[in-house]
Amino acid sequence: MTDSRGNALPVFGLVLAMLLWGSSFIAMKVAVAVHDPIWVIFGRMAVASAVFVLLRQRLRGARARREDWGWLAFMAICEPCLYFLFETHALKWTSASEAAMITALLPLMTVVAARFFLKESISVRGILGIVAALVGVLALSLSGEVSESAPNPVLGNFLEFLAMVCATGYTLAVRHLSTRYSPFFLTAFQAFAGSFFFLPALFLPGTRWPHELVLLDWMPILYLGAMVNVLAYFLYNYGLSRIPASRVSPYVNLIPVFSMLFGWLLLDERLTLAQYLAAGLVFGGTLAGHERRV
Repeated sequence: MTDSRGNALPVFGLVLAMLLWGSSFIAMKVAVAVHDPIWVIFGRMAVASAVFVLLRQRLRGARARREDWGWLAFMAICEPCLYFLFETHALKWTSASEAAMITALLPLMTVVAARFFLKESISVRGILGIVAALVGVLALSLSGEVSESAPNPVLGNFLEFLAMVCATGYTLAVRHLSTRYSPFFLTAFQAFAGSFFFLPALFLPGTRWPHELVLLDWMPILYLGAMVNVLAYFLYNYGLSRIPASRVSPYVNLIPVFSMLFGWLLLDERLTLAQYLAAGLVFGGTLAGHERRV
C-alpha cells in the first residue's frame, strides 16, 4: 500500500500512529481510574517534553516565524490543550470502545472544514455521508448502556465529539504549517505548549493530587507521553507533511478498529447489537462522505 507517489513510508507511519492512538484510549481509561484527569494530561505532556529535551539537538536552529505564531497558537490550543481536556474527561463517562468510535467522524469533519476554509466543494453523496455518520454517532451514544466502564455514555461521547472538533482544527493547522516546519518541530512545540498550559491547572482547588508513587499506576501515563504524544504525533505530522490532509484523515477510521480490539482483549469491553449497527452506520457514512469532488 503506497500513496500516489509510491512512497510507502508515510503510509506505514500513519497506520502505526493509528494503532498507537487506538491503544491510547485503553491507557487513558486505566489512567483516569487512578489519577485525576488533569494529572493524566499534564503527566503525558511532561513526559513528552522530557523526551524532546533529551532530543534537543534535533531542534537546533529551528525557529518559529513571527507571521506563523497565530497558526502555531491555534494548533496548540486545538491539540493538545482543548483536545486532551475533552477526551480525558470523556473517558471518565464512556467506554474506550465508544469514545474511539466517535473518532470516525474526523475525516468527514475535515472535509467540511476544508469546504469552508479551503473552498473545496462537497458532493451530494458527501453531504449524505456526513448526515449518516452523525446519525450513527447519535444512535451509538443513545444506545449505550450504563455500566461500570461507561457511567454516562451520552455525556462522554459528546465530550469526545468536541475533541474531534478540536482535532479537525489541528489537522488543518498542521497541514498549513508543515510546508515551513519539520514534523519533529511541530510535535515538540505542541508538547511544550501543552505542558505550560496544564501546569497551572494542577493547583486548582478541584484537582486531586496523587497520594503515593506507585510505578505501575504511572505506567499508562509514561506510555501516553512517550509512545503517543511523541511517536504517534510525530508519525501523524510526518504523514501530513507528505500527503494531503483530505487523504490522511481517512486513516483515522483505523483507530476505532484498533481500540475496540484492545478494549476487548484488555478491558473486556463489549458493544451491544444496536451499537454495532450504529457503528456500521458511522463507517458507512464516513466511506460515502470521503468521496467528494475537488
